[in-house]
Amino acid sequence: MIRPRAVNRRSGGRARGLAILSLPGLWVAAVLGLVYAVPGGVQWAPAAVAAPVIACAGTGRRRCVLVSGGLAVAAVALPDTGQLLGTEVAVLAVLAVCFRLADRRARLAAELDRTREVAVAAQQVLLPPLPQRVGGLAVAGDHLSASRGARVGGDLYEVLATPYGVRAVIGDVRGHGLEAIGTVAALLGSFREAAHHEPELGGVLHRLDRALHRHLRGRAHAAEEFVTLMLLELGEDCDVQVINCGHPQPYRLCPGDPGQPSARLLETGEPFPPLGLFDPGPDPKGVPCGELLPGQALFLHTDGVTDARDAAGEFFPLLPVLEGAAQTAAHGGALSAPALVDAVRTSFLRHARGRLTDDMALLVLHRDAPRVLVHAGSARTATGVPGVPRP
Repeated sequence: MIRPRAVNRRSGGRARGLAILSLPGLWVAAVLGLVYAVPGGVQWAPAAVAAPVIACAGTGRRRCVLVSGGLAVAAVALPDTGQLLGTEVAVLAVLAVCFRLADRRARLAAELDRTREVAVAAQQVLLPPLPQRVGGLAVAGDHLSASRGARVGGDLYEVLATPYGVRAVIGDVRGHGLEAIGTVAALLGSFREAAHHEPELGGVLHRLDRALHRHLRGRAHAAEEFVTLMLLELGEDCDVQVINCGHPQPYRLCPGDPGQPSARLLETGEPFPPLGLFDPGPDPKGVPCGELLPGQALFLHTDGVTDARDAAGEFFPLLPVLEGAAQTAAHGGALSAPALVDAVRTSFLRHARGRLTDDMALLVLHRDAPRVLVHAGSARTATGVPGVPRP
């Protein structure tokens, strides 16, 4: 389905393109109008030489530059100015320079397009789109970089189905934008390997800690680098375990519970310091946080969300936005993880007016509510538990 805003942007872009394309012709027409409207005195015809310059600065298309140059030559030749030869030589000289610049601009634009394709492919490898479902859970996420033109930055997340249940990580590297991408790549690569091989969540944390120190070894100011990080594990019964290293606490969303708030903080115990600023010790343990009940969801975020300010300096009101989004994203009592992420992201960008001073990331893990399936007069329930196939 094509969104109305996208249609409006495309139609507006076409209108602007046509306006820019017609500017050289309008300029020549204006010059000829001055020539015949104000006879004698000031010689207006030489001003037509600006037409190819306008075309070069506008569309940059070589054909448009040639056409505008032809119009300029014709405009100079029509009135009898007494300076025909010199003016036409000037027009041709400007036309040659503008044609050369347009050719160079076209080659640079093609090279820029190829560079963007490579950059997009590399960024998608580093932080690929999440699948819609992982281990029986509905999953959705989004991220924005504070660096203009970049799709990834210093925030990271990943969700994997492993032999030990669904495991997820979300983190925020010190710094933001392109300067933090190397650390993000090192941590995500380590998590994707460790999550499948470490039976305990504390073992995954040890692997990430070692990966971070290897990555920072030999760097200036390495002792000042750190990463706020949260590891989650949802077992076969959707029992949640968390290791929190200085990261913002997640929210448990319960949109279908009457008399209960739609969103409340998940108690994760006393957090460790950020990764890189402490020794995890020999046996860090995950903190049990209870079962994620059918119909409930976990909402995780980085501090780029709550630290965003509007024009008046007010912080982004995440909790009320999240409660409203949870109710809006619930269709027929069932929460939609992508709709929830989209609603929070839209409110965030409206609050920050599109100006990001820090990277941000959102992640939602949703356990489906049980559905009653009726077959030949009998009813049974789909569990929605990770690892349990649906009937």
